Amino acid sequence: MFAATPIVVRGGGELGSAAARLLFQCGFPVLVLERRPPLAVRRLVCFAEAVGSGQTAVEGVTGRRLRAAAIAELAGLPFVPVIVDPEGECITRFRPEVVVDARMAKHNLGTRCADAPLVIGLGPGFVAGEDVHAVIETQRGAEFGRVLWSGGAQADTALPTPVLGIGADRVLRAPRAGTFQGGCRIGALVPRGWRVGQVDGAPVNARSGGLVRGLLADATPVEAGMKVGDIDPRGAAVDPARLSDKGRAVAAGVLEAVLVRFKGRF
Repeated sequence: MFAATPIVVRGGGELGSAAARLLFQCGFPVLVLERRPPLAVRRLVCFAEAVGSGQTAVEGVTGRRLRAAAIAELAGLPFVPVIVDPEGECITRFRPEVVVDARMAKHNLGTRCADAPLVIGLGPGFVAGEDVHAVIETQRGAEFGRVLWSGGAQADTALPTPVLGIGADRVLRAPRAGTFQGGCRIGALVPRGWRVGQVDGAPVNARSGGLVRGLLADATPVEAGMKVGDIDPRGAAVDPARLSDKGRAVAAGVLEAVLVRFKGRF
């Protein structure tokens, strides 16, 4: 029965990938739309990685880059197809019953209720009942992962959640506009001050020691101040190829919204 409910997820970053993976495992045909080049940092858990590599896997679920013309229908595919379509042009072609905007832009990039019978927005920038049908709360706290059928999510604080007391210093940011080039691999253990990359020769240094949990792909154009990676101070205790609790909570919220809206069908 789920196979009759195609779902398009716009954005193959961690939260969009967590949602796409869970929906796919539950039997829904899922399509992920991405831009080129992607801006995903936690690349080991992002279907966006397939844009550059052709194929990737998120906790055992395969994502494969395809051209829209190569897909006759979404149902029955043994993997999650990933299409480079930042404008969402193929939404009209596939006519999904659900569209999930997981681009995490903090503002609405043009998503509207008319896109599908059920349109879900992740985090701030959407208003349930106006531009989308449902919003998933992405801010940690008592409402974390909750499905909102009216109103919007909490405003973006621009402050990362502290880990072992370290907040902003665990985020790696571009020192200038230019092209990013990594200097180590995801999963590496680095000390504070270690050069983990560069932007046109300007160093990107770790402001705290720990494990490199995410890093932007090489040759990605960036703006000054853009997030290019993150360090987890918990070090070797962290597996960068595992989804975070945030990804799982938000994915569960997306699945809840789908099941509630179409509960009479299943």
